[in-house]
Amino acid sequence: QVQLVESGGGLVQAGDSLRLSCAASGRTFSNYAMGWFRQAPGKEREFVGRISRSGSVTYYADSVKGRFTISRDNAKNTVYLQMNTLKPEDTAVYYCAATIKLGYSRNEYDYWGQGTQVTVSS
Repeated sequence: QVQLVESGGGLVQAGDSLRLSCAASGRTFSNYAMGWFRQAPGKEREFVGRISRSGSVTYYADSVKGRFTISRDNAKNTVYLQMNTLKPEDTAVYYCAATIKLGYSRNEYDYWGQGTQVTVSS
């Protein structure tokens, strides 16, 4: 089992930045690719981006590419989501997730955090 706990969400204004953290425990963190997802009210949970086990490879959804950056610190068992130039449409609950697979698809993820709310006002 892998336990994931997100933190860092909050209320910000459009154009602001925010960094989310996801702390992992339970199994060897570096064995897992990590992903970030988000879910807005009334919408499906959508893929935001993922990072490889070593942190050397990242991939992002088009909607956040160039604005969001995922990084990880395997010594601290933590993955981060740096969000810049936030827009009102980025408002959602943000979830981190872990997978032993590559992590390019939501269905590949086995473990999920409880989520943290991000609200961007216009």
